Amino acid sequence: MPDRLIPGPADPSFVANEEPLREPTAQPDFQQVVSARYQRRELLVGSMGFALAAVFGGLSRSGPALAAGAIVADGAAPKATHDLRTSKLGFVAVPTSNADGITVPPGYRAQVLLPWGEPICGDYPPFAINNTAAEQAQQMGSHHDGMHFFPLQGSSTDGLLVLNHEYAESRFLHAAAEGLKLSAFDVPLRADGSRDPEQVLKEMYAHGVSIVRIRREGNGQWQPLRDPLNRRITALTPTVFSGPLHGDPRLQTAYSADGIRGRGTLNNCAHGVTPWGTYLSCEENWRYYFVREQGEMPASLSRYGVGPLNAWRWHLAAVNAGEASAQYARFDATPRADSPRGDFRNEPHGFGWVVEIDPFDSTSTPVKRTHLGRFAHEGVVFAPAREGEPVVLYSGDDSMFEYIYKFVSAKPYHAATACGSLLDEGTLYAARFDSDGNGEWLALAPGVNGLGAENGFATLADVLLNTRGAADVAGATPMDRPEWGAVDPATGQVYFTLTKNTRRTPGEAVGANPRAKNAMGQIVRWSEAGNDHVATTFVWELFLLAGDADSGRDLRGRPLDADNLFANPDGLWFDADRRLWIQTDISDEEQNRGLYRPMGNNAMLAADPDTGELRRFFTAPPGAEISGVVTTPDQTTMFINVQHPGSSTRAQDFAAGRLDSHWPGGGSALPRSATVVITRECGGKIGA
Repeated sequence: MPDRLIPGPADPSFVANEEPLREPTAQPDFQQVVSARYQRRELLVGSMGFALAAVFGGLSRSGPALAAGAIVADGAAPKATHDLRTSKLGFVAVPTSNADGITVPPGYRAQVLLPWGEPICGDYPPFAINNTAAEQAQQMGSHHDGMHFFPLQGSSTDGLLVLNHEYAESRFLHAAAEGLKLSAFDVPLRADGSRDPEQVLKEMYAHGVSIVRIRREGNGQWQPLRDPLNRRITALTPTVFSGPLHGDPRLQTAYSADGIRGRGTLNNCAHGVTPWGTYLSCEENWRYYFVREQGEMPASLSRYGVGPLNAWRWHLAAVNAGEASAQYARFDATPRADSPRGDFRNEPHGFGWVVEIDPFDSTSTPVKRTHLGRFAHEGVVFAPAREGEPVVLYSGDDSMFEYIYKFVSAKPYHAATACGSLLDEGTLYAARFDSDGNGEWLALAPGVNGLGAENGFATLADVLLNTRGAADVAGATPMDRPEWGAVDPATGQVYFTLTKNTRRTPGEAVGANPRAKNAMGQIVRWSEAGNDHVATTFVWELFLLAGDADSGRDLRGRPLDADNLFANPDGLWFDADRRLWIQTDISDEEQNRGLYRPMGNNAMLAADPDTGELRRFFTAPPGAEISGVVTTPDQTTMFINVQHPGSSTRAQDFAAGRLDSHWPGGGSALPRSATVVITRECGGKIGA
């Protein structure tokens, strides 16, 4: 260990969650579009047309004052403002909160489960801030994200919890970082500017996916079990590539000369669950791990923002790593040999994919399904699988001015034989949202929609390696950070969160992205033609406009109020009774500041898709986002994730030991991402 460490400042574009991309072409003025579109009232529900016109025509500030403080499960209930007898939402809304704790409605209980560092496999080493990298490899990773509960034999009290770990804050991960002036996206450097290999290895092991068996005991508490299926998948776990990029020369590296094998999965954000019972983990902001200092920059790197800076600087550990140097040097994508087989110029091509994992086979190798496209995958959501018909799934590219995609398999689904190979052949589409409320799915394949050898898309592999570039050419609609999706189990309507886009200009504010300098976000939904998810056309509408009483509107055009104002929708999930659960992700540097001050800490809300009723259910500690939600089959237990509590702590406060959060341990404990288990005191369904 060096005598001293110094802070390594973060890449500013990473902190701002921006991409150095092309700007979209100018689009019609919103007021002209709204006047034309909202004459077609049959496309709308209620008075959303009026609401949008009012929002953008200007409103005086109005609405009830925001409630202060927080309500815990056994606290006094606030006055109900909705009729609980007729609503899908059978709980009283909790107020906004900026407290260092979590809030659930009266009549509910919350339990913390599986925090970062909890031992789950191997030798089960106990958590400590000075855990080694090898110990971290046997513990829960950090920054819990997308998640699913796989019941064992249909049980609602015993199953496998599988969850993603998006990234890790170096300052909280390493004991040696104490006292350094580090922000959430800074890293400790040695005095010579290099990184300590042990620290970097620990960060690699804090990434990836955790699989752990959990069971509800007789006292109602959930506990992790020691089980052979428990497993960690990390940034070093071997993977294989399937689909059109299998064996492609652009996947060749010094590690995989044949372009078939990969090493690790990174920045695992949201997820998906296949009809055949496997888990899909999605690689989102993978570009921040790589540098390319010189050499010709292919569009498959430049379109994604790979360049001379990165956030985590893992490649800087290579100089001190001896024989293990390659596992760090692979994050330097600069050409340094005579061919790709001698360096890692192609290593970034191995990321940005959807990764299939079999939670019930601890010896299985994760498979990167390349036909689902390469971009900043937030997650995937499947349409209901129907016997003898193609499999259909949707995915968002979580960056400003990026796209929503759909994949339709070439082969039909048969429950008895279905497996991941269904995802290796088919058609990938990008969505165009027309301003009149109609939309079209644009096939991304050579020879259609302007894609061809003349613009770099001679083969299907070309298209999938640079999916963003292909969608540019095809004419898809640049969206306001498309994130999670959800499919209504009764109507088949598809919902997507559009988190925000403060770079959108008035000339670009149109249609499904109606607000310039969009700081609040919205939720769009659509119906496929003929209620057939294979269809190539659809009709869309705005389901929610996030914001306060001035700017936020529900489905019926009603202003949002103290019970439901929110900003930056992110996570999205339907339960079996069609409650739509919405999670927010106000960035840590903006929480409780400026426009976001009325929103308090991040929260989770529930909505009725038919009436548009919306109500806040849960609030998080400072700095955290809420990410991942699922229930047991009987809906009496809900699991949600609290990611990066305390990440809003400023660098100078971290150096002084003043942290914004100590959740879940309290006192002076380090903040730790964790899963929260929510149950009802009466034992009933969550939210009902």
